[in-house]
Order: sequence, then structure tokens, then C-alpha cells
Amino acid sequence: MSVAWTSSVTEQPVSLRARKKLATRRLLRRAALELVAQRGFANVTVEDIAEAADVSPRTFFNYFPSKEAVLFSGDSDRDGVLRERVATLLPGQPAIDVLRVVLAEDAKESADELRSLGGDPLAWMRRMKVARTDPHIRAAHAAQMAAIERAITDGLAVRLGTDQETDPYPGVLAAAAVAVVRACLSFWIGADGAGSLSQLIDQALRSLAGGLPESSDLRRLTANVTQDRKDEN
Repeated sequence: MSVAWTSSVTEQPVSLRARKKLATRRLLRRAALELVAQRGFANVTVEDIAEAADVSPRTFFNYFPSKEAVLFSGDSDRDGVLRERVATLLPGQPAIDVLRVVLAEDAKESADELRSLGGDPLAWMRRMKVARTDPHIRAAHAAQMAAIERAITDGLAVRLGTDQETDPYPGVLAAAAVAVVRACLSFWIGADGAGSLSQLIDQALRSLAGGLPESSDLRRLTANVTQDRKDEN
């Protein structure tokens, strides 16, 4: 089975210093995923990850604030980027359409980041699947998704010119969108990365905007992915 990646890896920075920093960040992510898959999250320390990547713990913290962060994202300012995109992208367009574009693009960048780790993308997917069975990983991922939800809520409030204290709409829409992303990500990882994560999120948010009908294109898309996997096996 081949893992379907939806876009090319982001172009490498020009400067040598920037390339070295990016290489170190990816090395730390590779080391963390490998160690957690082997030992379990609770049995891996920042010192272990740093040693496996042949850097110091101090260098680790120059790139990631915690061992949870190194597993989930290569971007230290993901929340801030999402907040800004939601607030400013596509002026005048409905908020749900903006979220669809922003979150599909974020998913594409996440898939590209995983591929950039090198080696077999499917092997990395399997390591992620193993890691997510760990209760500590699930708790850390839930905290990350909560932070993303807050960022999206803030961005929507700015976009709509409203106050979250008196208008629940930004929070309700953000919570629904993050639930969509969480469900799509779970399906995608369970399917070993088959299909396109960004397409899955795009279609799921289209279905959300249409009231989530039982006969939606989302269900046809996921049924096709599942059938393709059965045929290959």
C-alpha cells in the first residue's frame, strides 16, 4: 500500500543555518517517534531523545518546549499561525468556508512534515499509530487539540468582530471544526495514511456545512478508501 501525500514538502530555506536548524528539528522528531514506539511515552525522556539525536537537552529545548510537542508538530507557532489565518484569510467569505481552507492546508503541511522525516512514510504512520495507543500520548494530543481550538476560536472572534463572552458562535464553530479534524485524523492514521488527509478534512467540513447528511460525499470517500485497502490486502 502506498501512502497518499497531497503536496510536495515545503521548499528548503536558502541559508545554510536555516537548513541545519530544519535538519535538527526533523532529527529530533524521528528520534522521538522511534523511541516512543519502542518504549512507550512514559519511558522516554527529553534526555533520551536528545542523546538519540546526538544533541544536548538544551538544544532540544531550543526547538521544542516539551517531549509532547516534538511528537505532534514541527512548527513551534502552529497555534498562532492558525489564529492569524482564520482571522484574515479570504475576507468576506463565510467562516465555515475559511475554516475548510485553513484546516485542509494545515493537514497538508502536517502530512508533508511527516514525509520530510525521511525513510518509508508508511513506517512513520505505523509508529504514530503505536504511539497513540499510549494513554499519555492521548492526553497530550487532547491538550494540543484544545490549544488549537482556542486559537481557532480567537481567530473567528476577530474575523467576525464579536466578543466570545457574549457570543458563543466562534467557540461552537471552532469546537465542531476541531472535532472534525480529530475524527478525520483518527481515520487516516487507522488507514495507514491511505487517501489524502487534506481531502478528507475538506470533505468532512463541507458535510458539516451541509448539516452532515447520511448520504454525504464524505461517507462515499471513506468507503472508497476502505475498499481500496481491502482490495490491496
